[in-house]
Amino acid sequence: MGIKMRNYLLLLLLAVSPFVLAETNAEKGHAIALETDNRDKGWQDSFAEMRMVLRNRHGKESVRLIRVTNLEMDGDGDKGLTVFDEPRDIKGTAFLSYSHALVPDEQWIYLPALKRVKRISSSNKSGPFMGSEFAYEDISSFEIPKYSYLYLRDEVINGIDCFVLELRPQYKHSGYIKSHVWVDKVEYRRQKIDYYDRKDSLLKIQTFSDYHLYLERYWRAHTMTMDNQQNGKSTTLHWRDFKFKTGLADDDFKKNDLKRQR
Repeated sequence: MGIKMRNYLLLLLLAVSPFVLAETNAEKGHAIALETDNRDKGWQDSFAEMRMVLRNRHGKESVRLIRVTNLEMDGDGDKGLTVFDEPRDIKGTAFLSYSHALVPDEQWIYLPALKRVKRISSSNKSGPFMGSEFAYEDISSFEIPKYSYLYLRDEVINGIDCFVLELRPQYKHSGYIKSHVWVDKVEYRRQKIDYYDRKDSLLKIQTFSDYHLYLERYWRAHTMTMDNQQNGKSTTLHWRDFKFKTGLADDDFKKNDLKRQR
């Protein structure tokens, strides 16, 4: 076989699959994660409304209404701003996050009752976000260098053919030793995540459903549920009214403006 033909076949294989040449399960896992990340780039900024439903182990519910804006950062993690509108006792609470790839995330929260901005310690990333079953680290943006990757197997869940990956945090103070992530083979959307605590016991299961396509490229799950397997509690996020490329800028995500969010 001539050199030109070999080069042609190589290019053809790369075009068919981004990880077809991966030799090890670690390389394949990294390639799948990279493809997942690459398919969700270029949205610039976003806005969405969210209804958070918290359930205790007896099924009693409490509801919070939230606005979420995000800014895509080139060469670093994204910035996110979360503002609570209801209930009245936490109205005006604002949470700001600067995610990073290699250094600890920066996160602040403004609590109206205290009338001050509090920085979230990097050692508290595993703590619950506003009493929900989502931890602070669960709501920071996904960055490739934050984890190591391992392809485990193929598996069909809910009729969807998926890759199953194992991710292990490479950053300090994570509440997880690992997570198992189901990614569908067609659109590379997360379908399910199993989180394991530092004792390697199953802690939480997150599921994603009701995906909608925006701008003919960006998939967003309109329903996310986090079920705690150890305390019986759960939190469901119902998303709506996604908007992208709205003209937000870095000045819209300033720590000193948290007190003025309404």
